[in-house]
Amino acid sequence: MKFSIGGSLKLAFRPWVEGLENIPAEGPAILASNHLSFSDSFFLPAVLDRKVTFIAKAEYFTSPGVKGRLTAAFFKGVGQLPVDRSGARGAGEAAIKSGIDVIERGELFGIYPEGTRSPDGRLYRGKPGGLARVALATGAPVIPVAMIDTEKIQPPGKVVPKLMRPGIRIGKPLDFSRYHGMDGDRFILRSVTDEVMYEIMKLSGQEYVDIYATAAKRQIADAEKAASRSEKAEKAEKAEADKADKDTDSK
Repeated sequence: MKFSIGGSLKLAFRPWVEGLENIPAEGPAILASNHLSFSDSFFLPAVLDRKVTFIAKAEYFTSPGVKGRLTAAFFKGVGQLPVDRSGARGAGEAAIKSGIDVIERGELFGIYPEGTRSPDGRLYRGKPGGLARVALATGAPVIPVAMIDTEKIQPPGKVVPKLMRPGIRIGKPLDFSRYHGMDGDRFILRSVTDEVMYEIMKLSGQEYVDIYATAAKRQIADAEKAASRSEKAEKAEKAEADKADKDTDSK
């Protein structure tokens, strides 16, 4: 199913790719990518000859009904791995364990260091948990990846994609074996994550913002709520003014 979906995506969207030679023909590696669109997890596997496993929330695999079964089959077909977000530490620990399992099988593990999709197309600070801990626990090389223009194909909230060519740039592998086994040192985790994000920034050409994307989303949501409240207040004031004018005219 992976090949049929991948072939359909390549035929429909004709993604361009640079740096395919940086993907090893065999053996484990971590693909660390920016995250612009829901479709990122489908376009990257589509252009690779090897299977790459991304994690996805377990709800995508357990929804009831015909739609739920079709969604589960689709995600399994493109190499998505369900992660149970319940438990004391939620998805973070589950994702790390899943990533280590994939690497120990000698496969490719895909991860988004930002932790969520960019709300505005900029590149945000990488979270030091999943990526760095999997890399340091396993010694696997980290390959930076930049998705280009996928947010224009399927912006957040849009179901039907726009037919246009996205791009994918794959950088040279980064070796962090010198830190192997130091996945408990938060300073090392931060250093490794920042180095990977810097390489992604160079590949993508995105503006870098030194805050987490989750924080940026909260700021955007708060700003939108404030703007909405201001608009409602202005409308209420105008309505009161109009009413006062009418009362004055009627006297």
